[in-house]
Amino acid sequence: MTTNKDYIRYIRGKVGHDLIFLNFAGGIVYNEQNEILLQKRGDRNEWGFPGGAMELGESLEETAKREIREETGLNVEVEHLIGVYSKYSSEFPNGDKAQTITHFFQCKPIDGELTADGMETLELKYFPIDQIPKLFTKQHEDALEDWCSNRNGVFK
Repeated sequence: MTTNKDYIRYIRGKVGHDLIFLNFAGGIVYNEQNEILLQKRGDRNEWGFPGGAMELGESLEETAKREIREETGLNVEVEHLIGVYSKYSSEFPNGDKAQTITHFFQCKPIDGELTADGMETLELKYFPIDQIPKLFTKQHEDALEDWCSNRNGVFK
């Protein structure tokens, strides 16, 4: 097992689609106009924050930075933890089930160009706070609500 995909594939080989725990990290990336960057996801065709699964040997901050870079083309500065959202389970399009422990960080872009790969990321767009579309999971909705309310270090 050398990569995260190998690790998840290894675990899934043991348990199939049964419910497991997965750690995720992502970010609410904002620009100078205080708009929020959203990613239209290729696996669901729905909007959410960039982020993904933690890899073995990686910190949560490293996970957030890597996933945001891979999914958006941006390098970001992680400013602080918004919250940890752990009470929800979901089923992925391939039938895998997981209770995800998702750590959201407030992030500021420092360089790079927005790039959607057309597969994992269908579209990237900054939205004004009052024009945010429906997000694809309750965890993302909770993180947005906490961010808009200036709450930090939330555990749900």
